[in-house]
Amino acid sequence: MRNATKLTTAVLAAGALTLGLTACGADKADSASDTSGPLVVAASPTPHAEILDFVKDNLAEKAGLDLEVKEFTDYVLPNTATEDGSVDANYFQNQPYLDDFNKKRGTHIVPVVTVHLEPLGLYSNKVKSADDLKSGATVAVPNDTVNEARALKLLDSAGIITLKDGVGTDATPADITENPKKLEFKELEAAQTPRSLDDVDAAVINGNYAIEADLSPADDALAVEPAKDNPNGNFLAVKEGDVDDPRVEKLAKLLTSDEVRKFIEDKWSNGSVIPSF
Repeated sequence: MRNATKLTTAVLAAGALTLGLTACGADKADSASDTSGPLVVAASPTPHAEILDFVKDNLAEKAGLDLEVKEFTDYVLPNTATEDGSVDANYFQNQPYLDDFNKKRGTHIVPVVTVHLEPLGLYSNKVKSADDLKSGATVAVPNDTVNEARALKLLDSAGIITLKDGVGTDATPADITENPKKLEFKELEAAQTPRSLDDVDAAVINGNYAIEADLSPADDALAVEPAKDNPNGNFLAVKEGDVDDPRVEKLAKLLTSDEVRKFIEDKWSNGSVIPSF
């Protein structure tokens, strides 16, 4: 039975505001140095919280780790909660996303250890092949900077569009140099992309949201992000200064154990989650 605490975005937003107000004048250094009590980790429900729950239920007690998992349903609050100290760590993101987040929001989150990759995929309820997309078809893509660029690079690697040479993690549709199908792009919050499949011709969907929607990269995707040399592995992250927290060190070791590797490979044998260690 899972002990994860499920938190809605609305409740979390209110909580974050309250924490922000009560934290004014608090001694953050003292808070950061307190390593007593459970390690509270913010995570996306799938697959991150599931992996953490496996660790909690099967490995943590023997390692002397008291682990608490809190589920977040968006890509913003796990970092802001880690920054303000309402959680100790998070597990949901990749390096390009974190770099962009820290730069734009002035946060100080750092990676600890990379655990897995969720390949991005192009999915459709209307066509069976990317070649079947008609001229003027609408494709939904995530609207956050890094994941939109990642989505466009997937379409580029599949030969559906061509991006400007040297484009980075801030690519947008304005960086498309060739669009032979005259595709139109609908920018949506990443969590909304699976729900858009009945309204658009195709959608590029992040791995965790594809899993929640029962979509398999191997069986359902029209195109899948290549796994080799992929910089988008998801990692455990903490606020600067907390990397040496002994609880974090224990969790990092457990997350990259043979037991977790086997759990990932067995549970997501369709390739929707791939160990990165």
